[in-house]
Amino acid sequence: MIRRGIFCSSVRLGLKKRHTRLSARPPCGANRGGSISAEPRINDRIRVPEVRLVGPSGEQVGIVPLAKALELAQEYDLDLVEVAANARPPVCKLMDYGKFKYESAMKAREARKNQAHTVIKEMKLRPKIDPHDYDTKKGHVVRFLKQGDKVKITIMFRGREQSRPELGYRLLQRLAEDVQDLGFIESNPKQDGRNMIMVLGPHKKKTEAMAEARQAQEARKADAKANPGKSQNAAEDDHVEDETEVEVEAPAEASADA
Repeated sequence: MIRRGIFCSSVRLGLKKRHTRLSARPPCGANRGGSISAEPRINDRIRVPEVRLVGPSGEQVGIVPLAKALELAQEYDLDLVEVAANARPPVCKLMDYGKFKYESAMKAREARKNQAHTVIKEMKLRPKIDPHDYDTKKGHVVRFLKQGDKVKITIMFRGREQSRPELGYRLLQRLAEDVQDLGFIESNPKQDGRNMIMVLGPHKKKTEAMAEARQAQEARKADAKANPGKSQNAAEDDHVEDETEVEVEAPAEASADA
């Protein structure tokens, strides 16, 4: 009985110590070292005895003590920025850090602005489509190809139309021939359940189309500055045309199964 009581007490004591150790540990995935900043260290945040200093114009100053580098930064009224923290010793440069951050943000913004995203538009047709509806749909395809986007053409068959797939094939070939100056057949027509699918690719790249659109916009702005009265009349005419186009395009996009 005595041995059994001693054994039980030892087990309870061991479990208690283990529970204390486990509870003292930080939870899994917790940030033990505090938040890590992605920005470089500047001025007094640099904690090394010496640095390899680069001047404001990119000239190599050499390895200097940190105090000397900070003194030069104050003398030039600039910031001491650590540009290569993993080097031995770290590489620091004298620069206007606020101006540097602003220019970097503007470059990133311009890069995102010029970045081309491949977009696949989709246009749905019926095998027995009305000629007017076909012209409207073809106009959308032409606009997409001019913008440098790919277009997925889907022919939807219903009921007995499924027994006549050649109707959809002929319609796809007709559309491809009508827009061959702007695009090419990237994926040949193929049956997919009740639908027949074909993909058209543009001859122009997306970046080229975006550049042409920007040039046209700049030309319109320059013309507007040169002829303010003419540009106002043109803007009114464009506004009327846009309203008419919206009235035509809205039902075409809404009733995609036309």
